[in-house]
Amino acid sequence: MSRTLVFGDLHGGLKALIQLLEKINLSPNDVLIFLGDYVDGWSDSANTVSYLIELARQNSCVFVRGNHDDLVHKWLETGEMNQKWLEHGGQSSLDAYRNFTQEEKERHKQFFREMVNYYHDKKDRLFVHAGFTNLHGPELEYYETGFYWDRTLWEMALSIDKDLKPGDDFYPKRFQLFNEIYIGHTPVTRIGETTPVKKANIWNVDTGAAFKGPISALDIDTKELYQSDPVHTFYPDEQGRN
Repeated sequence: MSRTLVFGDLHGGLKALIQLLEKINLSPNDVLIFLGDYVDGWSDSANTVSYLIELARQNSCVFVRGNHDDLVHKWLETGEMNQKWLEHGGQSSLDAYRNFTQEEKERHKQFFREMVNYYHDKKDRLFVHAGFTNLHGPELEYYETGFYWDRTLWEMALSIDKDLKPGDDFYPKRFQLFNEIYIGHTPVTRIGETTPVKKANIWNVDTGAAFKGPISALDIDTKELYQSDPVHTFYPDEQGRN
């Protein structure tokens, strides 16, 4: 029997990811959906990408593009970088690639190119790193950067009146387009949580792996939760993201 598992942000925490997959007792039949931000944070950023490339040979995987993935991809392709990126995890990725061969970097660039901005499954569930703004759905989004940068979907979910129901006049139209929407990007630790949070029909699976939290995975049918130990405990000599 196969499961469909959705994973929150990884941020280079490969050791924690390996532990998490052991806890899940992964089967080759399981479908894995990753919500982005595989890099920028801990020292295993480049190794995490290598691991995911190999994992996709065993399991059916969907790799959604995160904002940090886009930044690292641009740097790999063109050398483009900026100080703010370097200060918020980028330096860890630059360091992680120092000993990679050009051939290995080419494989990684292909991995980044093949990521998707969002994934919509047959049960009307949407998987996207950050969100979307178009009231008619992500396929009509004006700027693709919104998929991996925009926070308004989650901000709206947090602020919605709990008594509002689908169909009510002020219930957000974006929410009604899908049965469920799974996102990362904004750590739930910002609201004092350490496990995935559901607001309306929005599931936020980013549990702060870049900082002091674990990596989380959720069985999207049963809602069974799996978590690693806090990622920083695997990298005691590092600071992670600032």
